[in-house]
Amino acid sequence: MEDLKIKVCGMREPDNIRQVAALQPDYMGFIFYEGSKRYCEGTITPELLAELPQGIEKVGVFVNESTEVMRAMVQRYSLDLVQLHGRETPGQCRELQEAGIRLIKAFSVDDRFSFQNTLLYERYCEYFLFDTRGNNYGGNGTVFDWEILKGNFSPIPYFLSGGLNLENLESKEFEKLRPKPFAIDVNSGFELEPGLKDVEKLRRLMALVNS
Repeated sequence: MEDLKIKVCGMREPDNIRQVAALQPDYMGFIFYEGSKRYCEGTITPELLAELPQGIEKVGVFVNESTEVMRAMVQRYSLDLVQLHGRETPGQCRELQEAGIRLIKAFSVDDRFSFQNTLLYERYCEYFLFDTRGNNYGGNGTVFDWEILKGNFSPIPYFLSGGLNLENLESKEFEKLRPKPFAIDVNSGFELEPGLKDVEKLRRLMALVNS
């Protein structure tokens, strides 16, 4: 699994954030969507995020938010990337890109998903993220059929999300996955409760990926 990047998403508790940051994941995700159980406004501060080690990129996760609000949050929290997890249009992605914001566009995948849906986003987004279509915008804890990814011919590197845990990441199915993900995005499979990460499990994940 060498070269596979790790994103730990849905962080909100200050001490837990510091403990996870000490493990040096490549990305940490903070959810600025009020409908999420992992909504972080009110528990994190710009000062807390400024303390994070240099190598960790800070990702703000937004759902159907206005460009103005996202630009303000990027500035306030010095976010490195914005993850769009709703029904944002290619036009809005262009606005954000023109504002100098680096983007991850998330797509909800089920058996009927077509990778044609990603084409119009390619020129504006640095990364894609494929998550399981569920009742919530992310954090559903379920895995989609990874065979579907064989239909993804996009040159854009992608984050794999959706119900990832130590068991399925150690499976032969994950090893056989093609095209290979650029990064894995872990959330509910590594939690003690929503927004509180299991640091020991994440330590084992880091060891697995670095082995």
